Amino acid sequence: MTSLPTLPLVPPGARGTCDTDLALDPWQVDTRPGYGPGASAADPIPPGAPRQGGLPELYKRLGDEELRRRIVAAKQALGERVVVLGHFYQRDEVIDHADVVGDSFQLARAATERTEAETIVFCGVHFMAETADVLSPGHQRVILPNLAAGCSMADMATIEDVEAAWSQLTELYAGQDADVDPEDTRLPVLPVTYMNSSAAIKAFCGHHGGIVCTSSNARSVLDWAFARARRVIFFPDQHLGRNTARAMGVPLEAMPVWNPREPLGGNDPQSLHDARVILWQGFCSVHKRFTVEQIDRARAEHPGVRIIVHPECSMEVVDAADESGSTDHITKAVAAAEPGTTFGIGTEINLVRRLAAQYPQHTIFCLDPVVCPCSTMYRIHPGYLAWVLERLVDGETVNQVQVPPEVQDGSRLALERMLACRAGDRPADATGRSS
Repeated sequence: MTSLPTLPLVPPGARGTCDTDLALDPWQVDTRPGYGPGASAADPIPPGAPRQGGLPELYKRLGDEELRRRIVAAKQALGERVVVLGHFYQRDEVIDHADVVGDSFQLARAATERTEAETIVFCGVHFMAETADVLSPGHQRVILPNLAAGCSMADMATIEDVEAAWSQLTELYAGQDADVDPEDTRLPVLPVTYMNSSAAIKAFCGHHGGIVCTSSNARSVLDWAFARARRVIFFPDQHLGRNTARAMGVPLEAMPVWNPREPLGGNDPQSLHDARVILWQGFCSVHKRFTVEQIDRARAEHPGVRIIVHPECSMEVVDAADESGSTDHITKAVAAAEPGTTFGIGTEINLVRRLAAQYPQHTIFCLDPVVCPCSTMYRIHPGYLAWVLERLVDGETVNQVQVPPEVQDGSRLALERMLACRAGDRPADATGRSS
């Protein structure tokens, strides 16, 4: 068995969402219903969500050093035939083997650039592997080491619910916008989806003139969308949409929230007519945990602390912070800071711990005192990575992620529109305005 993770785990039931099962190896929880222990444990999981089959017993028994040795040997044997991509939120013992480390925007670009590799091994979650499959050349295969590594936020917007919402909105605006200035040739509404969504949702956006965004380029993408449409429907993360649009000057009253379980999303026709951004009722379970009270406590205990949070946090948390930005923005801010800076960071714990280790000249801590990592990111374990790499050495491909051909074209179109937008990643100040 591998050693337990060096995380200060929380007692069972703490804040109702994560427990000591986080110390278990992922194959011990992969077969359970739901997402497993971690921040998204309380979220409902769709019945068709991918599940991981069994991991050979050998890889469950190997210790840390033996797994490391086998991963290194397999990568050396494969050479340029394989590239390993690792998301910032992955555990250190996986990141150690990544050829490229980044946020979802950076890794999407990497998937288009590493064309010499036959196989992309994506150490992230399912929607990221789908994106790599869509963007990579046809000769490349994409592998997700653990198919149970999904995303509860992405699962909050299903293609069926999105299509139903679109049908209601297009019918509503066909009547409401009849008196619009004839010279305003913009669309009544345009779909924008966060990268944290299924390939089917991305394809929907592509087929309806829409686009994908990440937390790095959300502002640039909304600029692009507003030039083409009077309104935007933004899914699945309401917080990134609200924080980004508000920083651009869109008032809160022009950003109704769409509940897919209610007619017109729970809104009246007038509020939808007046809307600039319609926000899908979704969220990130990790970033939802950060609170204003945590920020107040950090300021009281660490005078002069610099608070940086991810824009998937609530508007109140973003307002209380000194700045907000993507994982790449957070990483660059820490790297560029004067020695001795104290940072309170509101994002996933694995990244915060890694930054603290990389920059010992600073004091770096996570705003949430309860360690509750992304339960699905945590599913990527060195045992799974060693297994898929050694199967490749033997000429066998396991855990391949393949987006159906009928979904590929529309998804690629929306992603290529995104990649053409500049990743501005402009931080917001404590009032939510662009700095």
